[in-house]
Amino acid sequence: MSSKTKIVVLHMKEIIYTGIFLLFLVILGILMFFMFGPGKTMTASTDAADLYIPGVYRTSVDLNGNTFDVEVTVDSDRIQSIRLNNLSETTAAMFPLVEPALDSLASQIYSSQSLENLDYSSDQKYTSMMLIDAIESALEKARTE
Repeated sequence: MSSKTKIVVLHMKEIIYTGIFLLFLVILGILMFFMFGPGKTMTASTDAADLYIPGVYRTSVDLNGNTFDVEVTVDSDRIQSIRLNNLSETTAAMFPLVEPALDSLASQIYSSQSLENLDYSSDQKYTSMMLIDAIESALEKARTE
């Protein structure tokens, strides 16, 4: 009787390496699924409707006979910059909260791209509200609709 029995010798080191390799493949597969799987669609910026007509828009603000401009620069879908224009030293000295209030509001507007839910301190309430109205007026000039 001739039996053809084969003996296979496995080294523990090879089994461990194979197991680690298979674990890495499973992790890579799961990672690829979450990165490129269903529910992750790529949207181009051309799909979104343009919000603004690109350009620089100004609104004049009058404080006790002192006039300055709030200048808003926009792209087709983003507010790029908000700054004060023609602000004299006299006006800046008489109304010292105007520049810090605008800086605070502008940073919030850049990050949220919205005039909704802006935070300002109680000592800058009226100054901030005046600046928000001026920015909103400039953005109305920039809107496409």
